[in-house]
Amino acid sequence: MDYEWRLRAAAGYAELGMNRESISELNAIDKPGQTQPEVLQLRLHHLMREKKWARALSVSRKLCRVAPHCTAGFLHAGFCLHELGKTLQAKKLLLKGPIALLREPIYYYNMGCYDALLGNPKSAQVHLLTSFKMDPAFRDIAKKDPDLESVQELI
Repeated sequence: MDYEWRLRAAAGYAELGMNRESISELNAIDKPGQTQPEVLQLRLHHLMREKKWARALSVSRKLCRVAPHCTAGFLHAGFCLHELGKTLQAKKLLLKGPIALLREPIYYYNMGCYDALLGNPKSAQVHLLTSFKMDPAFRDIAKKDPDLESVQELI
């Protein structure tokens, strides 16, 4: 019960923007609980908000190992790699991810961004248009995304 209580408290604090308290609750969870997917995802949330990309990459890779069918670990690991200047590695990682990624509009959006940056405009266009079909909100995001400057006329 201590695990669940602490996890709920950590999530509640995070929702309220009380990051220090949330992290404190996460840190108080016993060692076996530290590798639970929910704990890793919340820890990852904090690291990414703080733009601690290398540490976030480590946590997201751990999430990929403990929950290999969960898309979040792969999506976040890819984004962290991209933020660390390793866009090609980010693309390769997503391509090796679980099949469930193909149901995620953010997967196609990220692949579109990575392809645009890697000089593959046609592939970027296909991925981006797929993401827009799945979730039209991504079109508005794409209009402001500096990663997509090279393909703006295609979208």
